[in-house]
Amino acid sequence: MMTASLSDQHGRAIRLWLYAAAALVLAMVLVGGATRLTESGLSITEWRPVMGTLPPINETQWQTEFQKYQTIPQYRELNRGMSLDAFKTIYWWEWTHRLIGRTIGVAFLLPFLWFLWRGWIGPGLRARLWVIFGLGALQGAVGWWMVASGLADRVEVSQYRLATHLVLACVIYVAMIWTAQRLDEEPVPPVPARVRAGAIGLLVLVLAQIYLGALVAGLRAGYVYNTWPLIDGALVPDAARLFFDVPLWRNFFENSLTVQFDHRMLAYAIWFVAIIHAFDVASSMKRGSAVTGAVVLVAAVTLQAMLGIFTLVMVVPIGLALMHQAMAMLVLTVAILHAASVAERAPRGALAPPARA
Repeated sequence: MMTASLSDQHGRAIRLWLYAAAALVLAMVLVGGATRLTESGLSITEWRPVMGTLPPINETQWQTEFQKYQTIPQYRELNRGMSLDAFKTIYWWEWTHRLIGRTIGVAFLLPFLWFLWRGWIGPGLRARLWVIFGLGALQGAVGWWMVASGLADRVEVSQYRLATHLVLACVIYVAMIWTAQRLDEEPVPPVPARVRAGAIGLLVLVLAQIYLGALVAGLRAGYVYNTWPLIDGALVPDAARLFFDVPLWRNFFENSLTVQFDHRMLAYAIWFVAIIHAFDVASSMKRGSAVTGAVVLVAAVTLQAMLGIFTLVMVVPIGLALMHQAMAMLVLTVAILHAASVAERAPRGALAPPARA
């Protein structure tokens, strides 16, 4: 029968692997943000999962790639006359973004198969890890689906597809860290159901805010209405301007004013809820990692709100915009760790293989 110490070693190895894979996902999100801000996402006009791993290696190949880019609307309407050197700059951003995606696939699948072969993973954990791998494979397809939206009739990708691509990456990131955290079998003090619900609710709100942020980015809504706390001259814009599009639901995804207003309002809501939650955790549990996590989450949300305001009023300089996206991922990370710290731990049987005589 497997000894407890050996099972603990296996658990630590699996947790470290998941954390490393999550770090790669984080890197991919940050590079993806830079790719979007530098208008690089459409520089590679084909999806070649295997052959696309190699970049152009000579002048002829570079000219071929550049000629492909010159056939799409973004080049004709925004970048006509771009030099080959300028094209290489945006190409390298997109190529790096895709390379990290491929690296994640290999770094996740090969250790996973090795752990399965060694018999270190029980059925419950095995199912969750296959789901995460499936989401990663889906993310590759969603990435190309997003890029394809900007190759024919648009000069940029669809904001719907951009938001889907970013949020799916964040869901994968959440799943990896959450799974790793739940494999920690250290004893956890009793947690009121209200505290657990608040922590999970904040995690969901942060994911929703990231989705809205992607819509803002996709619509370039950060380049307009660059005042705070007023937007369009008021704390709450006129309803006729918020809801002028038909049907009504389109305003929440295609109206730059409505999308930016929603992003602001949800930011205020998250900040308020995080403060109330921190007071609740402190009064319910007095001390411990849950209290620390709730306080750190309030601090991270506050810093992110301030950074968002500066980014907006300065009309989205690329440095601040990248910091804002990086800070969003830090807030998400804190929210995951806090929610996982008050969640019930997975039983040992989820990790260990069936007992053997």
